[in-house]
Amino acid sequence: MIAALRLLWRSVGFRLAFNYGLLVAITMLVALAVIYMQTVGVMHQRTARQVTVLAQQLATRFEVGGADAVAVDVMRALADEHDAANEIYLLVDRMGRIVAGNLDAVPEMAPGTGTQQRVLRAGRPVSAYLVSHVLSDGGFIVVGHDLRDQETIESLVASASAAAGMVAVLLLIGGIFVFRQELERSVGAVRRTVQRIAAGEMQERVALTAEADEFAHLHHEVNAMLDRIQLLMDGVRHVSDTIAHNLRTPLTRILLGLRDAQRAGAPAQAKEEAIGAAIRELEGLTVVFEKLLQIAEAEAGARRRQFEAVAPDEVAGDMVELYEPVAEAHGATLRHDPPDPAHVPGDRDLLAGVIANLIENALKYAGAGAEVRVGTRRVGSHVLLCVQDDGPGIPFDEHQRIGTRFHRLDRSQPGHGLGLASVRAVAALHGGRVRFEDAAPGLRVELELPVFD
Repeated sequence: MIAALRLLWRSVGFRLAFNYGLLVAITMLVALAVIYMQTVGVMHQRTARQVTVLAQQLATRFEVGGADAVAVDVMRALADEHDAANEIYLLVDRMGRIVAGNLDAVPEMAPGTGTQQRVLRAGRPVSAYLVSHVLSDGGFIVVGHDLRDQETIESLVASASAAAGMVAVLLLIGGIFVFRQELERSVGAVRRTVQRIAAGEMQERVALTAEADEFAHLHHEVNAMLDRIQLLMDGVRHVSDTIAHNLRTPLTRILLGLRDAQRAGAPAQAKEEAIGAAIRELEGLTVVFEKLLQIAEAEAGARRRQFEAVAPDEVAGDMVELYEPVAEAHGATLRHDPPDPAHVPGDRDLLAGVIANLIENALKYAGAGAEVRVGTRRVGSHVLLCVQDDGPGIPFDEHQRIGTRFHRLDRSQPGHGLGLASVRAVAALHGGRVRFEDAAPGLRVELELPVFD
């Protein structure tokens, strides 16, 4: 039993429900106690006030008409049907003899005081509240009220409070287990999904409900996290496969070239050419790995700590000025549209690399005579950095595939298919995104970045 209770107490849901229920129970008990005390207190105050007023009236009557007048009033009050069963009167002369009243004996109480005690009335003990008042001739008068009805009401209030307390305890116990079951239902869905994913079922997701409570938001966020993890794992798998495929060809060429140069009797010029080709291939592979490392660094978010306020229009202006000679060499025109000044949180060097990548792609694929335009504009809480050309563009169904590692539309052009992949990674690092749109003619690439707060 103790072990079962300890196991139950380890449950966070049970502890939360128990503590909350205990707080509710204490609040209820305090409220019932206050209600009980207020009810009993009001009844006692009313009784004391009534008895005191009656005693004062009879004392005033004694001053006017004497003991006989008071005796007549007492007998009249006891004879009427208005609350006579609860009224207590006693007139005592200065010798201690009972003159009038319905008590069997003189109560033991100090003159001029009020008290609650048990007295004999008609041979039966009753609990009463009594007030005595000393008269001018040395006698005194006692006025009181039978407390049987009041005690009955107090007993009913106490019984009702006890019953309400018992109901509250039962509701508390039931509520604890209902709360724990509800918490287990919501949290258990996440736990079971995590267990299945840990067992290798990576496609599993937390079942969503139509409710819009905190757990529904948690389920949505957990699913978004799992989708992101799945996307990263698919990316890693794709990169691994692609790297293996792309490395095999250049490594095979290097190996074959070096073996040819190693053959006996191979001319010296062939050896030099083989070594030069191997060096060029290895330099190309080095570039590939450097770009992959840059993409991985951007996706990891390591450089986010170096972010500061950057003006994209100024970075774009610098890149346009830098690449104008390159554009002229390609027979193209590079223009900087009128800027819309704004600042974004970011890394200036990474953003400069993104713009350089986009300009190089535009010059490479737009062809001679093309016009490439670079500009920035503020749209609400974001800045759009646009690079647009008027070249042949790309098919619409390729828009979603652009930026995938090693994906190339024109394999006759030099490159490794990693430039736009790094653009996407840097955009994600800055909390932005990249869009590709048909410029009719040409292609427009928009990098959306959040404005610096």
